[in-house]
Amino acid sequence: MKLKTKYLLFTGICHVVCLVLSYLILEKHPLIFMIAEILILLSFFLAWKLYKDLILPLEYLREGIRAIKEKDFTVKFLQTGKKDVDELVMVYNHMIDELRIERTKQEEQHFFLDKLIETSPTGIIILDYNGELKQVNSTASELLRLLPDLLDKQLKNMKIGESELIRSGSLRTFKVQKSHFLDHGFPRVFMMIEEVTAEIFEAEKQVYSKVIRMMAHEVNNTVGPVNSIMDMTLQNAVLWADQKNIALQKALGVAMDRNHNLNLFMRNFADLVKLSPVNKTSVDVSKLVNSAADLMHFTVENKVIRLLVKGSETPFHIQADALQLEQALLNILKNSIEAISDSGEISLNLYPEQGKLVILDNGSGLSGGVDEILFSPFFTTKKDGQGIGLTLVREILINHGFEFSLQTTADGLTAFSIFFK
Repeated sequence: MKLKTKYLLFTGICHVVCLVLSYLILEKHPLIFMIAEILILLSFFLAWKLYKDLILPLEYLREGIRAIKEKDFTVKFLQTGKKDVDELVMVYNHMIDELRIERTKQEEQHFFLDKLIETSPTGIIILDYNGELKQVNSTASELLRLLPDLLDKQLKNMKIGESELIRSGSLRTFKVQKSHFLDHGFPRVFMMIEEVTAEIFEAEKQVYSKVIRMMAHEVNNTVGPVNSIMDMTLQNAVLWADQKNIALQKALGVAMDRNHNLNLFMRNFADLVKLSPVNKTSVDVSKLVNSAADLMHFTVENKVIRLLVKGSETPFHIQADALQLEQALLNILKNSIEAISDSGEISLNLYPEQGKLVILDNGSGLSGGVDEILFSPFFTTKKDGQGIGLTLVREILINHGFEFSLQTTADGLTAFSIFFK
């Protein structure tokens, strides 16, 4: 039974009893009886008024509790002019104001955090209390398509606070870090995925540039004086008049040729370091592809290799450095030719509507695991290779902002794809 019901029942019974008793006792004294009845009615009126004064704060409390339960912090009470009730109203209104301000701050912080997570260039994956996927931002969604095994491997095997570098194909490298935060006193795990390809390429470039400059310096300082001495020696007719020195003369000639080859070798490395900035102009890719194919025509004459160009009938213009892009195409074609032992086919397939060029060859293909380090400086699968051809191609295409890939397809063909858009 509610408190107000008890109060009404109690006061009602008391006043009814008083009315009955006053009638029984004072029925012979009409004047006193009337006065007693008036006093009882006045008492009932005061009791009713007191009831309203006492119950009103309780009603306010009940409405306030209901509003708090429903998280409705807009409900406020007006003052009644009664000191006790108004004190309660003031305390409640102040509490509601503080709760509303606090909730607004939390909502603004959550909104800001959600927007920050969603627009972050770093991929963020958040798990719930049970370790199940709870939230993934747009960057992480794109990266998960490139790294389908990420959640199964790194998420389960990595420990809290650890970070790893993982690679996607032969180009892109990502840093994955696993951590946690406290939410309502319980730990929740999250992962951050950040692409560090550009940073790694830049670090590699600084290292191999320094190495090549040191090599070129030492080679030039050694080869130049040695060649001068040998050249002066070869021009000494008196020395070579004796037939016994003919073998030495030939040996010096061979040594000079070797030094010349060494200079060419170092010049190839220097080209990688001295690659000039991209000078973009309007370039017809169709014309450039046909030109590159024509230049390599004499190279494939010694082998039974068909060099085909497809899709270059109509002009396809892009903004690029024609000389550098041609240099990249020639390096790619050279690799394709060297991958074919005796006979085969190389096709340059241009897709203007898709903005891409695919160079296919049916050579030896890429062996397992090699595709991840193909573009690394000085790495080569050739016996006499220098390991700078694909690195040079990588530098040219990256400087142009063109995406590219190199892989062996399911049908055994090796495809080098360049995306101009």
